[in-house]
Parts: sequence; structure tokens; C-alpha cells
Amino acid sequence: MALMAFILILVLQFEGISGQRITLFKRPGDDVTLPSDGASASDSACSTVTTWLYNRDRSRASIAVISPNVRIQSVRAARFRLDTNCSLHINNITDEDAGRYTRRQANKVDINVNLNILTITPSPPDADPQGDGNITLRCTLLSFSECRSNSIRWVDETSSVLRGKGVGYKVTTQKDCASVLTVTRQSGPNRKYTCQRIDEMNNVQIEDHYTPVFKDPPYDVKAVVVVVLLVVVVVVAVVVVIITAVFIKFRKRDTTTEGQ
Repeated sequence: MALMAFILILVLQFEGISGQRITLFKRPGDDVTLPSDGASASDSACSTVTTWLYNRDRSRASIAVISPNVRIQSVRAARFRLDTNCSLHINNITDEDAGRYTRRQANKVDINVNLNILTITPSPPDADPQGDGNITLRCTLLSFSECRSNSIRWVDETSSVLRGKGVGYKVTTQKDCASVLTVTRQSGPNRKYTCQRIDEMNNVQIEDHYTPVFKDPPYDVKAVVVVVLLVVVVVVAVVVVIITAVFIKFRKRDTTTEGQ
């Protein structure tokens, strides 16, 4: 079985990947169906011999699914399903699913589907501020194709595009399909930051949102100690004044008694 799969990969790889091309944009956790025209509507299952190839990058291809009745075993296989028309359905997609999927069928034009996945990763991971109270958000488009310059941008809850450095934020220039946004506690509560992938006409192809959650800062131990010391000093001073007043009072009483 392993030998047959290896031979099939080589044969399909050298056949080329020309044909219809489709581009999809998704987020982690979504479900996706990679379209195909491989079977008639009357089929109760994908009975046509169909192969879906998967390329993470341009260097090599691997077999995702072969139909009918054969599936390459992998950690992702449980999330793959062939629909009746031989479309490939993937449940709960992850970063590892990004790439190019090529459907191969005899006497049919290839269908190439580029599955792009947009992710936002906060740092620190629990989204709580540490040290200076900053949170760094990294937005990445995982794609088989190269990224166009300035195709990833950040906007705030008012849909204003964030560029460079402003009040409470700093945007790092896009590099390798990723853009980094750093926000601070001083930017205010209830803020929402959105990462968008846009086309040449500035149309949004996909977006994802993130709302930072800042915890209340811990008490300043030094400040608490100073306050406690001040309270103690005041209390001690009051006690000393009271004791001194009482002592003077009794002293005067004793002096008056001796004079009589």
C-alpha cells in the first residue's frame, strides 16, 4: 500500500497542476468544502476514481484522499470526507490544512483549490498584560501563494485603518504574510482590533477580530507599605499625645494637692 501510494504521488506530481483554479479564505475552526464536478447528482457516493493531492508548499505533494474506498492514513484523515460529488470536505480546519489541493480525475481538467487560513495569535498567549502592559497580536495568512505587499491590514472598532504608530498602538510593516500590532492598556477598555486580508481594490476577502482582555493591575506593594507606615505613625502620634495630656493632667492634680 505504501509503495503504491508513493508511485501514485510521483505519477500525479509529474502530470502538472494545470486546470481550474479556486481560492478560498477561512479561519481556524471553520469547516470547508473543496468543490469538484466529479460525479453526477444521482450518485449516492463518490464512485468515480478521484485523487485529491495536497501541497503545503511548492516543493512536494502528498495524497490527501483517494476514492473510492481508499484513504491515506494521517493525523488529519479523521477530518476528511468525500461528498457524493467527490468534493473534499474538511471539518474544523487548522493551520496545518492551509495549502493547495488538486483534484485529479481521468479525462477531466484538474481543479486546484488554494486554501488560505487567517489567524490571530496574541502574545502573551493568555492575553493578559505583563510587564509594561502591552499585548502583541500577530496576524498571519497561511497561503500556498506569495503575499501581495500591503494585503494585510489592521482596523479598530470604528473601522479606521491603523498605520504606523498612534495613541495606544503600533503596527509593524507586513512581512512574509504577517503583520504585528502592539496595543497598550492606555488604549482604553472595550477595544476591538480586526485583521483583514484585502485584494487589489481594497475589498475585504476575509477578516478576524480580537478584543484584548486586560486584568486590573496588581497592588503596588511599596505604596501599600508607605500607607500602612503613615497610618501607624499617625496612630502612634495620637497615642503619645493622649498619654502626654493625661500625664500632664495628673501631674497638675498632684501639684495642687501638695500645695493645700
